[in-house]
Amino acid sequence: MTDSPNTPPPRHNRWLGDLRLALMLLTRLPMPAGDAIAVPADGGMARAAWIFPMVGLLVGLAGGGVFMLAGSLGLGLSSAALLAMGTQILLTGALHEDGLADMADGFGGGHSRERKLDIMRDSRIGTYGVVALIIALALRFTALQDLASNLLSISDELEDTAGQNSAIIIALVAAGALSRAAMTVVWYLLPPARTDGLAAGSGAVPFSAAVTAVLLAAAIAFVVLPGFAFIVACATVAVLTMAVALLAHWQIRGHTGDVLGATQQITEIGALLAIGIATIAA
Repeated sequence: MTDSPNTPPPRHNRWLGDLRLALMLLTRLPMPAGDAIAVPADGGMARAAWIFPMVGLLVGLAGGGVFMLAGSLGLGLSSAALLAMGTQILLTGALHEDGLADMADGFGGGHSRERKLDIMRDSRIGTYGVVALIIALALRFTALQDLASNLLSISDELEDTAGQNSAIIIALVAAGALSRAAMTVVWYLLPPARTDGLAAGSGAVPFSAAVTAVLLAAAIAFVVLPGFAFIVACATVAVLTMAVALLAHWQIRGHTGDVLGATQQITEIGALLAIGIATIAA
């Protein structure tokens, strides 16, 4: 007996389908086609937003794993940190960095809402975008260096090399999960700034999906971070998320894919810096 076309897919298949959609949207990993994974209709991409933190966890693990491998091969902290960053950028196709640059160009160079949106859609990068990328990449690099060299109290029972690796993996996993939840929150809070484009066609994030993303990211961060670092990182990401949402509402009265990408970058950097500060304070 065959299933009716209207029969909902099993719950585990829906979860796999959402994870597949999230990976397709947020990474450049090749996703095999398959009938077992349900793909939602038009406008249903937002349904998968609840699982965005899992994508952040996976990207964070990949970056941390490369850092650990580089260290085991005898490379210094700077080289290992750059390789970890490069791995994450390769996995995501620089999607979020591109969003940050476009948002910086649009918000910095446009004098009207329409002009800002036009600039953000332009594939060329301007001065504001270049400066934003340089600052963002530099902050991520120095944050990883500081974590690896000074914050071994995260794993103080381990030898120095293992402690450095643990510090980086912990920080990248927590920051990756929290920053992807921040994207979901901004997506939920703001309407699309355009009537066309990917953001408008991806649908509206349900309240339940936004709450689930926040809880999932908080659970991941709670498991991997020490107590005080967990509180400071979550608070920092929450403040930065609301700041980006308010800025986007003021500038273009909504969100675009570039705004969501910029949200990820800003909150990830904030989380990494907060984890470092909190661990030193502890």
